[in-house]
Amino acid sequence: MISVDTNIIIRFLTHDDEQQYKKAFSIFSSYEVFIPDTVILETEWVLRYAYDFSPEEICNAFINLFGLRNIHLSNPTFIAQAIEWHQQGLDFSDALHLTQSQQFEKLYTFDKKFSAKANGLTNCLVILP
Repeated sequence: MISVDTNIIIRFLTHDDEQQYKKAFSIFSSYEVFIPDTVILETEWVLRYAYDFSPEEICNAFINLFGLRNIHLSNPTFIAQAIEWHQQGLDFSDALHLTQSQQFEKLYTFDKKFSAKANGLTNCLVILP
C-alpha cells in the first residue's frame, strides 16, 4: 500500500495538467492507496479556494474517489459523516472536527455559524465559551 499527498489527488480530480494527471491516474489504478485525513482536509480547501468547486462538487468528487475499491481511509465512517454534514451546509473542516469529537460532551468554538449549524447533529454540543 502507498499513501498520496494532496497534489496527487488534485491532479487526478481536476485533470488540469495532462502529464501529471496521467501519473496520478497510474498511481490510483496501480496501487492500494491510503489517503490521510489531513490530505482530505487540505484537498477540500484546495478544491474550494483554488478551483472554485461548490460543496456539492466537492462531495461528489470525494464520494466517487473514496468509493474506489483500492482507496483506504483511516476512518471511513467519520469521513462519510463529514461529507453528509457538508452536504447539509456545515463547513467541511467543521464537519470533520465534529465527527472526531462525537464521543465528547462539548466542543468549544468562537465560530457562531459552526455552533448554530452543528447543534442537533450529534450529542456533542458545539458551544461558544
